[in-house]
Amino acid sequence: MIGTQLRELRSKRGLSLRALAAETGLSPTLLSQVERGVTDPSLATLRRLAAVFGESVSSLFDDAAAPAVWVSRPGERTMLSGPRGLVGYERLTPGNGQLEVLRAVLPPGAATSTEPWAHPSVECAFVIAGPLSVEIAGRTHRVAGGEAITFDSRQPHRYLNESPDPVEYIVSVNPPSP
Repeated sequence: MIGTQLRELRSKRGLSLRALAAETGLSPTLLSQVERGVTDPSLATLRRLAAVFGESVSSLFDDAAAPAVWVSRPGERTMLSGPRGLVGYERLTPGNGQLEVLRAVLPPGAATSTEPWAHPSVECAFVIAGPLSVEIAGRTHRVAGGEAITFDSRQPHRYLNESPDPVEYIVSVNPPSP
């Protein structure tokens, strides 16, 4: 559970909720809710926390009990939300710090972020039901259902749905980004 792992990392550093809030720019209330499992953190929140702890986002997940074989089942997956709740991600892989695979459904007219952003990874998106628009370094690539796009995510990027229907896709990130 993310909350348990966050509490442990915060305790190891000797940080109070208020001190962690000051370092991350997040509210103490939000951090408390995440620690207690009352709310799921957004990816932006996870990235801020990981940056403070000098860890990857995957380190915020409790991986001590992660088995050598992982079966991901609907209804049992950890959910992550994108910026402002525009997209929700289902975490398909255990957080072992080596690979992150997420499933997303992007609503019509939505984008994963207001501005493109970059991180030091390689990213691959496979479109289950599309089309998905992928903005990379100022250029838009259209990816249809059944197609995939792979790119160096050090280039500023974001995903957009310019269609009237939801777009479903799988994103793989290696290594998981903070």
